[in-house]
Amino acid sequence: MDVVETPGSQSSLHRANLERVVRAVRLAGSLTQAEIARTTGLSAATVSNIVRELRDNGTVQVTPTSSGGRRARSVALSGDAGIVVGVDFGHSHLRVAVGNLAHQVLAEQSEPIDVDASASEGFDRAEALVGRLVESTGIDRGKVLGVGLGVPGPIDMETGTLGSTAILPGWSGINPRQELIDRLGVPVQVDNDANLGALGELVWGSGRGVRDLAYIKVASGVGAGLVVDGRIYRGPGGTAGEIGHITLDESGPVCRCGNRGCLETFTAARYVLELLRGSHGEHLTIPKMVQLGREGDPGCRRVIGDVGRHIGMGVASLCNLLNPSRVVLGGDLAEAGELVLGPIRESVSRYAIPSAAQRLSVMPGALGARAEVLGALALVLSEMGDSTLLDGNTPVDSPVFSA
Repeated sequence: MDVVETPGSQSSLHRANLERVVRAVRLAGSLTQAEIARTTGLSAATVSNIVRELRDNGTVQVTPTSSGGRRARSVALSGDAGIVVGVDFGHSHLRVAVGNLAHQVLAEQSEPIDVDASASEGFDRAEALVGRLVESTGIDRGKVLGVGLGVPGPIDMETGTLGSTAILPGWSGINPRQELIDRLGVPVQVDNDANLGALGELVWGSGRGVRDLAYIKVASGVGAGLVVDGRIYRGPGGTAGEIGHITLDESGPVCRCGNRGCLETFTAARYVLELLRGSHGEHLTIPKMVQLGREGDPGCRRVIGDVGRHIGMGVASLCNLLNPSRVVLGGDLAEAGELVLGPIRESVSRYAIPSAAQRLSVMPGALGARAEVLGALALVLSEMGDSTLLDGNTPVDSPVFSA
């Protein structure tokens, strides 16, 4: 017998079961009916009846497949059910992706942008790019159910504003979520780039099948997206995962946060590249440093190894506190492969509790520069309400992308 903690009539119980099935399929992208039964706890007969009803009203589509060598039916949300949009602001790029509710990316584009210059210009560019990509899919703009937005800094969970203006001084006082709502007229979910990178890898990349992981992104700053029991952990103020401000050396360089010797001062691009400018020129970048290191350049290999050892010290602290089963390294540095992953593992082995270190796998991200924008899509998919999908309601009253 199916047990649902929803009080009320038989119709309300049925409605709750419908929403449970839609939610399971929405979060996974597609599931067989047997997988839906295991995920929701509903009986096979109930799932079969619900899937038939959802197929008949156009909410899901069912296709033949196989599971364990046996014939099965794969259930995914209908292509007509709606689309979602991901927007990722990096320090030097804007990337937008459009996807459907079956976790298929329909369109994606990136363009260079200096987000330090002006928030207004950045949102102008984002609005225009979203409009072009949605139009390129040929899908009616009224089908957009929501937008996920990623920004390179912590979000204050109470006010919705960026929590550190030192990262984006030109965005001081800006509420990025409200800015996009006002421009696009659809619900917007916002999070920092490290959390979205974690979500992207969790759903599409190196974190698939894992319930507890940390996604480490090393760029102009250093952050971690933390997944605990399958969900992003943000903390009450939204600053969980600020691994870059773990103190490694109290006599070290002064960090932008005001403290000395933070992990960031030993690993972030502006500190690391300075070590090589005298020998490798003023125009060296992290991707170029990684390329040279992979080609055998001794100076670049040494710096990459040192960065890995410092990151590993921060990861060891995460292991001792949260005991994740996997750490995924994102950003340009991940392209260094074992040049950086090996030293990370060495530091974890040295500084973490042995039982935590033994159960930890460290690997590069599978999505590269796409991790954050795909995470923005995953954020919308995880946060949207299922009543909209079942009732066919437009998310907001105002016209979508009105001129």
